[in-house]
Amino acid sequence: MKKQQIRPGKPRRKYAFPIITERFLPHVMRFKKSLRWTAAISAVLVLGIVSMLLYLRFQSLPVTSISQSSRMLDLQGQIIDTFHTGENRSSVPLNQISPYLVEATLAIEDHRFYEHKGFDMKGMARAVLVNVETMSAKQGASTLTQQLARNLYLTHEKTWQRKMKEAIYTIQLEMNYSKDEILGLYLNQIYYGHGAYGIEAASQLYFQKHASQLTLAESAMLAGIPKGPKYYSPFMDMKNAKDRQLTILHAMTESGDITQEQADAAYKEVLTFKPLGSGQQAGFAPYFRDYIRYIAVDKLGINEQLFNEGGVTIYTTLDPAAQRAAEDAVKNGLSGSEEQQAALVAIDPRNGYIKAMVGGRDYKTNQFNRALAETRQPGSSFKPVLYLTALHSGFMTPVTRFKSEPTAFTYDEGRKSYEPRNYNDKYFNDFIDMRTAIASSDNIYAVNTIMTVGADRVIETARKLGITSPMNPVPSLALGTFPVSPLQMASAFSVIANGGVKVEPVAILRITDRNGHIIYEAERHEEQVINPAEAYVMTSLMESVFEGGGTANRVSSFIKRPVAGKTGTTSTDAWLVGYTPELATAVWVGYDKNRKLTVTEAHRAAPIFAKFTEQALSAIPPKIFPIPDGVVNVYVDPTSGKLAAATCANKRLESFVAGTEPTEVCGGPAAKDSPADNSMKDNSRSWWNDLKRWWKN
Repeated sequence: MKKQQIRPGKPRRKYAFPIITERFLPHVMRFKKSLRWTAAISAVLVLGIVSMLLYLRFQSLPVTSISQSSRMLDLQGQIIDTFHTGENRSSVPLNQISPYLVEATLAIEDHRFYEHKGFDMKGMARAVLVNVETMSAKQGASTLTQQLARNLYLTHEKTWQRKMKEAIYTIQLEMNYSKDEILGLYLNQIYYGHGAYGIEAASQLYFQKHASQLTLAESAMLAGIPKGPKYYSPFMDMKNAKDRQLTILHAMTESGDITQEQADAAYKEVLTFKPLGSGQQAGFAPYFRDYIRYIAVDKLGINEQLFNEGGVTIYTTLDPAAQRAAEDAVKNGLSGSEEQQAALVAIDPRNGYIKAMVGGRDYKTNQFNRALAETRQPGSSFKPVLYLTALHSGFMTPVTRFKSEPTAFTYDEGRKSYEPRNYNDKYFNDFIDMRTAIASSDNIYAVNTIMTVGADRVIETARKLGITSPMNPVPSLALGTFPVSPLQMASAFSVIANGGVKVEPVAILRITDRNGHIIYEAERHEEQVINPAEAYVMTSLMESVFEGGGTANRVSSFIKRPVAGKTGTTSTDAWLVGYTPELATAVWVGYDKNRKLTVTEAHRAAPIFAKFTEQALSAIPPKIFPIPDGVVNVYVDPTSGKLAAATCANKRLESFVAGTEPTEVCGGPAAKDSPADNSMKDNSRSWWNDLKRWWKN
């Protein structure tokens, strides 16, 4: 009998799971082990990333070598010039950049800038897809932060090492700066072509306006240039520039920044570009600009690299109206002469501000600054220093008389002689006083004066007035035979104009760094070096220069205000140094090669002075020179120098330092009722007479 087969039943299935478990147990164990390893590796990676981020957070970014243009400002805060070494760069805060420019830049360069953390993953994925589809590298995905990292710290070489550093610096930038700060840094350093770095420099270069003033059309035009400055610059290819502008306007429309109507209107707008190369840095006040550089670098010790690239701002004393008047006066005064040169320096005697400086007729052909050159003899324009010494000595007054005739003077204990001559050998052959000697520029009177007061004292006075050039104590010093610069002459006369108070000339008021912090500020230095009464008497004497028959008188019709000064003429140099209460000016004309001047050429200094003074002060009402305490005004007889009595044929109102006025009366002793006793010693009335004397057309 066959054995009955038993079918496997449910009881047998209880052994299935253990069999499967036994078979797959090794795999399960390996899977669990893999999970543990994966978890451990993930933890290590996370820990590593966190550690790296913490490390980068506290690690300093590399020092950027990006430079920033320095600026020079005039007294009104307007830009005179910018300084840079090949890179015209000027940084401004983000809130001083047109919102249109910001929106245009973000729309075309990185419209998700405020959403990502330095890397735009969506943008990267889209760029990869586009590039794969087109089999090219048409689309990039660098964010503004990545571009900034590359431009600030790296080169543009295409290596994995550079890309790794770029990623690291991008992370650091995002960690250390806010989005607005990153955007501001980017807009201030990106290249816009033609040497302009940063939107402020670009705005000035293309449109001659600040970045805050850019319109929508201008912003869309400028935002397209960094993509390819040579290709999209409107100066290089207007069609490309307009095409790029249209692309940006379309991107702004898609982003919702502007409407389609605004985009259409902006595209149709005809932009007015500033002609390339028409900047004023090579034109306005070039000699003054060079002087500022010299003072800042050589005198104040400002590092030249900082001066050129550090974004410093130099606040100067230049008065743009006075500078234009100076340049016009020199240009017009030298018309008709191709080689004759001139120099002009003007100083405000009240504060020492150098308001204008011209160092030659044409800076482009010759950069030598004659306003600073201690190479030309001042001639008779030096005589006020001599006569100021005489007034201070007590030996002489305005009515002291010497005979004007050919005279031989001996000095050095009789071992040497000196025989000065008057211009064209013209002499009065009679006794003249100080006022007449100044007005006529009599040399015999001047040498008599220096022989009376001593040459050493004259040099001492010159030093008090700020003249530092070498001088020797010889009789010829009286005639201005030792060279002095126009700047020193203007400074010396400004002391007299300021009532004897010497204020050190200043051209730079302060210098600030790129963040606005003051790194230098001028200190005011002033000192009473001349007695105020003596200074006023000297001023009164020099007013006669514009009243007599000399060179200065021939231009007095140009000047409608009180003015004092002195001419000076040698065979090769012509000067006029003078002042009003507000402005002391030195003008020199001559030739660089010491060529002799003709009579016409020698008379050019005075018209330059007169036209400059009147134009520079055209907006300022005329003022008389204030009369200080210690001055008396009395009528004198010009012939005798005595007090003018009723019997005297001639009378002249003369100013004296109190106590030095004459006491002897012309025609006899003074009586109580004589005119001498009523000769306007009351200073309260003297200003009215001065005003009447000068207020004439």
